[in-house]
Amino acid sequence: MKHRIFVFLVLLTLTLTACGEAPSSAEQTHIRLPMAYIPNVQFAPFYVAFDKGYFEEVGIDLEFDYSFETDGVALVGTNDLQFAIVSGEQVPIARAEGIPIVYIMAWYKDYPVAIVTDKTQGIESPQDLAGKTVGLPGLFGANYVGLRAFLQVNGLEESDLVLDSIGFNQVELFAAGKEDAVVGYIANEPVQLQARGYDLNVFAISDYVDLVSNGLITNQTTLEENPELVEAMIQATLRGIKYTVENPDEAYEISKKYVEGLADADEDIQKEVLAASISLYQTDPYGYSVANAWENMQNVLLNMGLMKDPIDLNTAYTNEFIK
Repeated sequence: MKHRIFVFLVLLTLTLTACGEAPSSAEQTHIRLPMAYIPNVQFAPFYVAFDKGYFEEVGIDLEFDYSFETDGVALVGTNDLQFAIVSGEQVPIARAEGIPIVYIMAWYKDYPVAIVTDKTQGIESPQDLAGKTVGLPGLFGANYVGLRAFLQVNGLEESDLVLDSIGFNQVELFAAGKEDAVVGYIANEPVQLQARGYDLNVFAISDYVDLVSNGLITNQTTLEENPELVEAMIQATLRGIKYTVENPDEAYEISKKYVEGLADADEDIQKEVLAASISLYQTDPYGYSVANAWENMQNVLLNMGLMKDPIDLNTAYTNEFIK
């Protein structure tokens, strides 16, 4: 009898000890997250969520990967990776090609692209861009899709402009007077140019049309076989977004640990970049994706010839995990 009581007490002690322990490192799921851009203060919510241990709390060992956006789409599509951050147009294009990615969380509510001109150019309306030289990274990605959407809703054709593929050199070439206007991310190029003293007209694409913006994707396999991992990834990220919105100064300081050179950069400019980024993703609730934006995006992509046929948009995104 004494032997049975002893065994029972040992088992009870082991059970209570196991219940009280945090997940060990062996229980963490390693996630490599393609970010689609270089380390930047714009990624503050992810840095905050990592630094505060939000990912670790839900069993995720996160690794930041700054590879190209198309690489992230391809790797998630083949289930070599489970998640990536991409711009919204990538999802319908990929699904139209049979790549089973799914958009699971909106990071930005507003499409982050804008057309920027110097007020001395006299470009006061979209129609004033006709005949002007417009610089953009190239005929690809969010900048190009945003420009085409802007032209479409304002009754303009691509042939009405002179498009100049200039890589990611919008600020330098604009400052050198080489371009009448440039296309860039509203939280980046306009902020840098205004800091240099330029008085700008900024045509935000989101002021003219609602489009699916940057967000988190997974694939059909992960969504069906491991929904708990999907929910964990989303909820940790959303905590990072909320904390960044409520504590921007602290989020900026945390970002210094992850963005090389940020500590030595112009703090006023970089804090403006962060503030402009925060204004893009404030929505209720955070992470929610709007059906109308998906319909508009598909319409633009079909018009551009980037999709041959429409897809079932209900398979392209989900709000299932948004609380």
